[in-house]
Amino acid sequence: MWEELRLQVFFLCLGAALWSAAAAATHRGSGPRERGHRRHLSLHRHRERGKEGQVLHRSKRGWVWNQFFVIEEYTGPDPVLVGRLHSDVDSGDGNIKYILSGEGAGTIFVIDDKTGNIHATKTLDREEQAQYTLTAQAVARDTNKPLEPPSEFIVKVQDINDNPPEFLHGPYYARVAEMSNVGTSVIKVTATDADDPTYGNSARLVYSILQGQPYFSVEPQTGIIRTALPNMDREARQEYDVVIQAKDMGGHMGGLSGTTQVKITLTDVNDNPPKFAQGVYAMAVSEDKVPGEEVGRLKARDPDLAENGLVDYRILEGDGMNFFEITKDSETQEAVVKLKKPVDFETKRSYTLKVEASNPHVDPRFATWGPYKDTTIVKISVEDADEPPTFMAPSYNFEVEENAPAGTLVGRVHAKDTDIMNNPVRYMIPRYTDLEEFFTINTEDGIIKTTRPLDREAQSWHNISVSAAEIGGHHQDAKVRVNIKVKDVNDNAPEFATQNEVLVCENVSPGKVNLIETVSATDKDEMAHRQHFHFRLAPEVANNHSFSLKDNRDSTASIFVIRKGFSRLSQDVYHLPIEINDNGVPPLSSTNTLIIRVCSCDSKDTILSCNVEPFILSAGLSTGALIAILACIVILLAIVVLFVALRRQKKEPLIVFEEEDIRENIITYDDEGGGEEDTEAFDIATLQNPDGANGFLPRKDIKPELQYPMRPGLRPIGNSVDVDDFIKTRISDNKRKKSKEKKTLQPSSIYEQSQRKTCELKNRLN
Repeated sequence: MWEELRLQVFFLCLGAALWSAAAAATHRGSGPRERGHRRHLSLHRHRERGKEGQVLHRSKRGWVWNQFFVIEEYTGPDPVLVGRLHSDVDSGDGNIKYILSGEGAGTIFVIDDKTGNIHATKTLDREEQAQYTLTAQAVARDTNKPLEPPSEFIVKVQDINDNPPEFLHGPYYARVAEMSNVGTSVIKVTATDADDPTYGNSARLVYSILQGQPYFSVEPQTGIIRTALPNMDREARQEYDVVIQAKDMGGHMGGLSGTTQVKITLTDVNDNPPKFAQGVYAMAVSEDKVPGEEVGRLKARDPDLAENGLVDYRILEGDGMNFFEITKDSETQEAVVKLKKPVDFETKRSYTLKVEASNPHVDPRFATWGPYKDTTIVKISVEDADEPPTFMAPSYNFEVEENAPAGTLVGRVHAKDTDIMNNPVRYMIPRYTDLEEFFTINTEDGIIKTTRPLDREAQSWHNISVSAAEIGGHHQDAKVRVNIKVKDVNDNAPEFATQNEVLVCENVSPGKVNLIETVSATDKDEMAHRQHFHFRLAPEVANNHSFSLKDNRDSTASIFVIRKGFSRLSQDVYHLPIEINDNGVPPLSSTNTLIIRVCSCDSKDTILSCNVEPFILSAGLSTGALIAILACIVILLAIVVLFVALRRQKKEPLIVFEEEDIRENIITYDDEGGGEEDTEAFDIATLQNPDGANGFLPRKDIKPELQYPMRPGLRPIGNSVDVDDFIKTRISDNKRKKSKEKKTLQPSSIYEQSQRKTCELKNRLN
């Protein structure tokens, strides 16, 4: 590429040099020799009138310069002469100075201030900037006073073919349907050339295909890629790599070029029918298979993709159409043969099916290539199996009366072995279906009986299962549901439907008959809604003078008051026994008591009060008051417990005795011998020796469960002569008297204190 670029630059420079030489020979004498074509332009100054009325004369002036062009990418050793500026006021004496300003002035473009020659000091690239706008001005060298107004001109960069074509959007990816016609448009590729499209052929592009023939072609001017071969098959080849070239200079020699890759993929169309791999498929099914189970699979292959490769299956004909069906596995596209109805080895041992596979989506463009379907034969053989026994009914329903004695016949189930061997069958009731073992079954004949009387009111239905297994078989069993209904018998006596108290006014008007209540009855038996209940007063109250009963003949009865009045003080509650009979078989009866309470009423028979109010309400205490009283009691108990705990912590007795506060007391009491138990509880030596009472003597008959730490000993009590005499006297009296007698004791207060503390120790041990 660079060799071509150097050649182009060389020819352009050579042409420019020859053109400049010819122009210099034509305009010889008008100034120094310049590169490029020089062109004269004169600017004239017109007369103007000043503000003071003076007439100003402006002399004729003018700029003369060449039409400025600079060839891009010039790499010569010397700066390029762009052109020369000349003013018609310049007499050549050097008094005029030329000044250059604008784009690139002083950096890219420099001017000789004496001659006006402009040179380019750097290599220019048209693709970076196509032209530069500059301003020239002539001023007096000594005073820098402008001699001419500034004049603007343009320096254009002349293009050379230095940029190859580029595909900005490559690589390209395209798709075209297989089996497309020749000339079908695939994709359009576009290249760009940074060179000037208005100058020469530098940007004139021509497209060609370097790789991809003979399958595809490209239009030279537009870059449109088209199919070049008919019937391209995706199943044979799916992808193609095509290389496209774009060349400038109209595709002629010396032009620059660029390439891009285009990956073309053939998309699928439905151009292939499904095809079975075999003409005949063999399958087998056991006779113990249940409907819905899979028998086998077969598949017709279609090389097309997506919906074009979908296959549907169906059974066209065959003797197994009623026993088998075909579904499709949507993931694997396989035909799944399933059992539709149970088959029996003993009845028929083989079946034949004709299966068709077809495409559901047929492309009309290729419909004539059909048919898009295929058929095959499926042969299914039935295998013998050791089948479980078969019950003669899918379920059994039996009835048995409640309260029937144990061993009552409920019903019989029957199962048989359908295999050729026809083995005998054994029956049983799984315990989990009859946990309380209400029923039993004969293992040989399937007769079901009760084990005890049944109660319909406790359980009206019993749903059990019966299993049947071959004797000597492979332990396969069959189960059947047995529903047993317990038939109702009249075994429940009637009773009141509701239990309510009846209120009656004590001031019933004399001689007035009043209806006070209407009672009804109910029965737990199933036939209660069909029964009629009859009422009457119990024989023991049939002749009472307070109440009467009327049977309404509609399973209700009315209760009336027949006395003149009642007195709550003498009797406030009456119990009226009523006998209720049903019409069942056998008929049953019961006696129910109606409670009648006498109440205080006003003159309008409005009840004011009855003796049924709680005590709390009569006392006039509210719930809040009761809660407050209870809270006070709890607080008081807490204070007492706290006081006792503090006393024990300080190890002080609960009752403090002071020696100064000792008084004599006379205590009268009865003493009775308690036998060995009492003699074992305390030592008699304590009474014989008062000094020994100061020590701690544990009981012999009781051992405490919890061993508490021993308390400190009690303070010794001083000896007393009165106490000694009294004890001795009492001992002698007890020896003489063997029976109970009354005794008078006058102990000192010190002895009383000792006795109390002894009892306190006794209580602590207990």
